Amino acid sequence: MGTSDEEIDRLLGKLTPHARAVLLGGATTWRTGAEPAVGLRELVMSDGPAGVRGEAWDERNTSVLLPSASALAATWDEALVERLGGLLAAEARRKGVDVLLAPTLNLHRSPLGGRHFECFSEDPELTGRIGAALIRGVQAHGVAATAKHYVANDSETDRLTVDVRVGERALREVYLAPFEAAVAAGVRLVMAGYNAVNGTTMTANALLTDPLKSEWGFDGVVVSDWGAVRGTVDTARAGLDLAMPGPDGPWGEALARAVADGDVPEAAVDDKARRLLRLAAWLGALGECAAPRPGTPVGASGAQGPPQEPPPLPGGEDASESASPSGGGAPSGSALSPGAGASSASALPTGAEVSSGGASPSGVLGLPEHAALPGTEVSSPSALSPGVEGSPGRSAAQGAEGVADRGSTPGAGGFPSQDAVPGEEGSPSGGPARGAGPSAPEPSRTRDARALARRAVAAGAVLLANRDVLPLDPERLETVAVIGTHAVRTRTQGGGSAGVFPQGEVSVLDGVRDALRGRARVVHVPGPRPDGPAPPLDEGICTDPRSGLPGVLLRMLDADGRELYAERRRGGRLLEPRLVPGAHTVEIRARLGARSGGSWTLGVAGFGRMSLALDGRTLLEGDFPRLTDDPAVVHVNPPTQYATADLAADRDALLVARRELAPGTGRATVVVAAPPAPDVTASLSEAARAAGAADAAVVVVGTTEHGESEGHDRTSLALGATQDALVRAVAAANPRTVAVVNSGGPVELPWREEAGAVLLAWFPGQEGGAGLADVLFGRAEPGGRLPTTWPAVLADAPVTRTLPDDGRLAYDEGLHLGHRGWLRHHRTPAYWFGHGLGYTTWTYEALTAPPVTRAGDDLTVRVRVRNTGAREGREVVQVYLARPASALDRPARWLAGYAAVRARPGEAVTATVRVPARSLCHWSVAEHAWRTEPGPWRVRAGRSAGDLPLVADLEVVPPPA
Repeated sequence: MGTSDEEIDRLLGKLTPHARAVLLGGATTWRTGAEPAVGLRELVMSDGPAGVRGEAWDERNTSVLLPSASALAATWDEALVERLGGLLAAEARRKGVDVLLAPTLNLHRSPLGGRHFECFSEDPELTGRIGAALIRGVQAHGVAATAKHYVANDSETDRLTVDVRVGERALREVYLAPFEAAVAAGVRLVMAGYNAVNGTTMTANALLTDPLKSEWGFDGVVVSDWGAVRGTVDTARAGLDLAMPGPDGPWGEALARAVADGDVPEAAVDDKARRLLRLAAWLGALGECAAPRPGTPVGASGAQGPPQEPPPLPGGEDASESASPSGGGAPSGSALSPGAGASSASALPTGAEVSSGGASPSGVLGLPEHAALPGTEVSSPSALSPGVEGSPGRSAAQGAEGVADRGSTPGAGGFPSQDAVPGEEGSPSGGPARGAGPSAPEPSRTRDARALARRAVAAGAVLLANRDVLPLDPERLETVAVIGTHAVRTRTQGGGSAGVFPQGEVSVLDGVRDALRGRARVVHVPGPRPDGPAPPLDEGICTDPRSGLPGVLLRMLDADGRELYAERRRGGRLLEPRLVPGAHTVEIRARLGARSGGSWTLGVAGFGRMSLALDGRTLLEGDFPRLTDDPAVVHVNPPTQYATADLAADRDALLVARRELAPGTGRATVVVAAPPAPDVTASLSEAARAAGAADAAVVVVGTTEHGESEGHDRTSLALGATQDALVRAVAAANPRTVAVVNSGGPVELPWREEAGAVLLAWFPGQEGGAGLADVLFGRAEPGGRLPTTWPAVLADAPVTRTLPDDGRLAYDEGLHLGHRGWLRHHRTPAYWFGHGLGYTTWTYEALTAPPVTRAGDDLTVRVRVRNTGAREGREVVQVYLARPASALDRPARWLAGYAAVRARPGEAVTATVRVPARSLCHWSVAEHAWRTEPGPWRVRAGRSAGDLPLVADLEVVPPPA
């Protein structure tokens, strides 16, 4: 930082009105423009609430993958989330990223929301606090965070055009509240969503100015969601500051002309440019002493030597030691230098009495400040380099059905020995990505980073039910059955723009095998195939026909079919193949190894003219026009065209997919394949036999990418008949059955009373299987508490609608979403907001609150709890407020604060919970101001919104005149 507003104004004065206007449009998809006249370098932005993807969307451009946002919120642990934010900052700096487009602060309004995995909670208080913690963690190390998607962008159906109609009070008290918390935490950017609110699209909405900039004093940059700006004058006259992406779009030269014509005030553009320069100054990217981009070695000219091999990954035992409950996680302190003006981190002490106020960062990892993105090799048409061998992000045990289970490398958790990363998009030579620093281990390779990610898995895992089954004692087990496709293809992240390519992933099966290696036999049975589409080709079932190595051959062809470029890729999901001048067609070739014979499902996804052939026989061909402008569909999840073909077992077949690269069809091409589905009855019988012969069974079920993903909402909460039948069959065969639920949001669990234990894994990130094994075998306590209310069936949920009516989606429930809605309608869910069991028991003994408080004052509440179990544990003490005799429409009660405590067996500890004065306020629509209703109130404390045994009365009096 260090650049004063006066200096920024001086630099602004050196720019012409035209130059100021042009700065406010993106220069590329992920970069803003540079301006040498004031020493402004490009600013690089990246998606990734659970990881930092960087500019290249390529499976070889690996990223650390943390648990999804819903899993982070389930920790109710701001200090941990802050440390995870620091890890994301380290990844951003390694990848040359200045701005992380996270966190997502929208709410779980309806359980059908397709993007809930990327959002924290149904509750504005919890969302605001966890979001602020992530922001502090990211920004403490010189990377800017972005609060998105402002505002009321809480579902995906028709998200580009939907007009959300929401009352002023609900908007202020519920939907704007997390963004206000983000601004209070110092967030540097706010992203305006695609949707409209009360008749005006958000990129032109007055809410960008008031309350965001005027009332809250936000002095950062308001950036559009990608492609959300559809006009020039209306958006420029509003509070939007930066239109992304570029270089084409409604701003840029069009904005400069609008200013010259007097349609947009020059003062408005000056304010926007000033904000952008202020952000650049904060990042150290402005002025004569501007620092190079993160990840750029000082004095680098762009020439790079060959990438050095990183050090080997830690083995499973070392990683487990790092993740142990007694001392797991990363050390406090950091090798990362905070950006100019960023605050330093300090350790958070632990103790019996814990305050719920905002925690300081407890340190991030000892990660290199300038870590490398190694380069890659590309081929000439005549000689394709085989590239670097390794996993596409899964262990060998995680191959598709019909492929032999090869097991996993001991302790490696499915991580390859090294990676290749493609050169910068559009580069003809395939050299290192721009901004890559000197070679160093990726954060995801370091022991501390993996230990912290592993610790987060256990901290967010929610034990929904336990009938004395968990934890399992490894010393008393001879055989454990691990059952289900999700056990080997554990879904570690949600779909859409949040997706990254991890260096490796630890499946549940990997984690159980590592935990029991040398102790017990582990048997895996896949069970029936879950409902869902065919998955993309991966290295487990195909080889590149040119090199013979695992993967596929990508070729770029000219209009005459001549090869311009070729390379081996790890799988069939190619979202951003290299831009090659003269390329007319993208072709993907793979030699498919059919381990099981019969009718296979094959397909190709994308837009435009496509074909698919098997051994020279055309299976499908046609023109498939783009029917949507939604970037999540066009660029990430285009629709798939399917065909079937009979394949002989243990015989290879050549699969060739082609797609013409016509304008407007996007760049994504995906080739999918699925073997014949096994007989459901036989699969269930096999699973039951395996469970019955084992000392314990772990059955893993979950959702698919087409169920939970950006770009669409769900239509059902059902896992599907085959998965429900699988859990029931396994539980009937073995009472010591643990059902692990692998989803990012609520699903129906009709068998929840039949399983011995039910453990919610969420989308747990790259260390998912390792962290879950820590929980299953008692190395770590399940620390999670539900951040969202879990319905027994969809029909019970008080708010479900995500489908607009004539373009409008009415938030008729007002303040009553989530647990508030359940209470208002006197309904009981399967599991309440805040629910979660540990491995000990607690008694709530006393609640102390002041009998009288003045309006406008914070409130301090103390709750004494006792550990009545036989093991040390952690308890999340939750405090709720109620106003029984209010003249206003209010929820029956609402979360006002929380704090976590730890205690040894038999020990009593006191949680100190700070309740901010705002929790007692309501928004007065008549006065357009916050007001506090005097009179009797009630304070309640307990373990969840539905379990609050302690009650105290409180009198709120007006402040002194």
